Amino acid sequence: MDPGQRFALLVEALATRPGVGPPGAGGRWGFGAAALTIEGSVFAMVVGGAVVLKLPRHRVEGLVAAGTGLPFAAANGTPMREWVALDHGTPESDLALAEEAMAFVASLRRT
Repeated sequence: MDPGQRFALLVEALATRPGVGPPGAGGRWGFGAAALTIEGSVFAMVVGGAVVLKLPRHRVEGLVAAGTGLPFAAANGTPMREWVALDHGTPESDLALAEEAMAFVASLRRT
């Protein structure tokens, strides 16, 4: 299953949850235009052949160390410490991590 298909399954599973916006919602363009958001903040997207999630820095480091994910870099090549790229995975593992990302980003909105 390619990353686009994996992301489509995440959209299907999460888009109807309270506070979640599907890709294209809110007239967004540029970074995050094709992303899942929680209360307007991006938590999951597909970029360059990978599902990309926003997670706490220590969690990203752990996923990279375990070989589950890769560091995600901005367009200028700067690593983004709270983002991980999942170039492989299963729908189940993707969903678990996306739910974790959604909760993390939602917690940032409350502080």
